[in-house]
Amino acid sequence: MPNDIKRATGLLIIEAVNSNPNGDPDRESDPRQRPNGLGEISPVSFKRKLRDLVEDTEGLVFNDVCKKLKLNKADFNILESRGRDRKSISAEMSEDIKDFNQEKFLNSKFVKKYWDGRIFGNTFLEEGGNKGYIKTGVAQFAMGLSVAPILIQRHTNTNKAGVEEGKTQGMAPLAYRVVEHGVYCMPFYINPSHAHKSGCTQTDIDLLKALIPYAYDHTRSAIRPDVRIRHAWYMEHQNPLGSCSDWKLIDALTPKRKGADPKQPSNSLDDYVVPKDLLDELKSKVVGFCDLMGD
Repeated sequence: MPNDIKRATGLLIIEAVNSNPNGDPDRESDPRQRPNGLGEISPVSFKRKLRDLVEDTEGLVFNDVCKKLKLNKADFNILESRGRDRKSISAEMSEDIKDFNQEKFLNSKFVKKYWDGRIFGNTFLEEGGNKGYIKTGVAQFAMGLSVAPILIQRHTNTNKAGVEEGKTQGMAPLAYRVVEHGVYCMPFYINPSHAHKSGCTQTDIDLLKALIPYAYDHTRSAIRPDVRIRHAWYMEHQNPLGSCSDWKLIDALTPKRKGADPKQPSNSLDDYVVPKDLLDELKSKVVGFCDLMGD
């Protein structure tokens, strides 16, 4: 049931090595970067990878997780899917909200069908299809920021077969844009307050936790060959309202840049002090503390 969900605080420690963890379409797909030099990984980018793993119903990851968690695949479709039929989805929503009440909503076909709608929220703001549907999900990922500024390398891609008539070689100037090295921190939160409105259950959260370790390893690309989740800290609170400040837990597990000048880009993970555990004072305030990468 939705009220079985425990409040939780999470923190992903992501290392990018000669990869573009998240391109910026406003800057010709340059790795996202703030004016102060810090790199960014957008929440949308990370959630897309989780959605892709679920949407690949015949893929190794989703099939393995389904067996371990004993899931019915039919209950874990993706609302934010590519090539979706907006009219049919709107029709599903409109049919389900006739004579709307909360109990009927939680048992509606629409809610039971779309995993990402239940856990991340429903952004399908179609006319006549949004009554009673929560727009904010139970799981929220924050912007991932690098601990230190990042250094971006830009090179020209070449293709032996020319793309223009009469040319034997093709070139894409500065098309290969990667971060030499960066360590990013992405907080995420499980808020049970929205569960009774979105239909999210503990099983949906269990699937999220099971997918996180595979988010980058099983969605690699030519421009993103080496992005590693070093830690995926997950901390359950003692009660639904929260038993410790989120920021205290996050600060305690955030890596610190070594050296006299912390504003210098890093070369490897050895340039950081990376916490491996919570202090006893904080650990006593949570009931569940684990690294999803270790589990």
